[in-house]
Amino acid sequence: MLFATLYPHLDPVLLQIGPFAIRWYALAYVLGLLAGWRYCVWLGSLPPMPLGRGLFDDFLVWAVLGVILGGRVGYVLFYNGAEYLAEPLKIFMVWQGGMSFHGGLVGVILAMILFARSRGLPFFALADVIACATPIGLFFGRLANYNNGELFGRVSDVPWALVFDRGGPEPRHPSQLYEAALEGVVLFLILLFLARFTPARGKLGLLSGVFLTGYGLSRFLVEFFREPDPQLGFLAMHTTMGQLLSLPMIVMGLIFIWRAKPAPQ
Repeated sequence: MLFATLYPHLDPVLLQIGPFAIRWYALAYVLGLLAGWRYCVWLGSLPPMPLGRGLFDDFLVWAVLGVILGGRVGYVLFYNGAEYLAEPLKIFMVWQGGMSFHGGLVGVILAMILFARSRGLPFFALADVIACATPIGLFFGRLANYNNGELFGRVSDVPWALVFDRGGPEPRHPSQLYEAALEGVVLFLILLFLARFTPARGKLGLLSGVFLTGYGLSRFLVEFFREPDPQLGFLAMHTTMGQLLSLPMIVMGLIFIWRAKPAPQ
C-alpha cells in the first residue's frame, strides 16, 4: 500500500479559462501527432525511398481526422453501443472520453488509402513511415490514461500495484504503464532499428506488418493484466474485447511481412 499513496492524483484538466478547458488527454493527442509528424519528416527523408516534407505536412490533417473520427466511431461500435444507441447525442461529446485505438487505426488506414491515391503514391510507401511513428502517439496516450486513472489493471498484490480512484480500494496493476512500455517504447525502438539499420524500408509492407504484429501481441499480452471494460466484461473463452480485436491485427501483420515486396526506384 506504500505505492498506493504515491499515485499522482492529478486534475485531468491542465488549464481552464472560463468554459474553455485544456485536458491532459487532449494534450497527449496533440503531442503524439506533432512528435509523430516530425519523426515522419525525418524518417521519410532517408533512403532508399525519400519522401518530401510537404507530403507529411499535408497528411497531418488527414491523420488528425482519421484518429479522432475512427477512434470515436470504433469506441461506439466496439465498446459502448447500447449506451449511445439510447442517447445518440452523446456520440458527439468527445470531451467526456471514449476512444478506441483499433477504431482510430481503421480511420488512419482509410485516410492513408485516400491520401496515397490522391498523390499517386504506393500505399505502403506512406504507411510504413506512419507505422514507425505511431508508437509515439501510443506512448503519450497511455500516459494520459494513467494520469486520468482510467483503463487500470486487475487486482494484484505485486509490489508496484496502485490504488486508482475509479478502481475501488484494492491495489491494481498499472496496466497503462505496461502498455506505454510495450506499445510505445519497445515497439518504437524495434521499428526504428529496422527502418534505420536494416533494408526493411526497401520492402513495402514490412514495417507496417511488424507494427501490426507487434502492437497486436503487446495488447493481447497486457489484456491479461488489464481490467476488462465494465460494460462488456469477459467474452468468449475468458477473452476481452481488446484481445479479440488484436487477433486480426496479428494475422494481417504476418501477411504483410510475408508478402512484402521491393520498393520501386
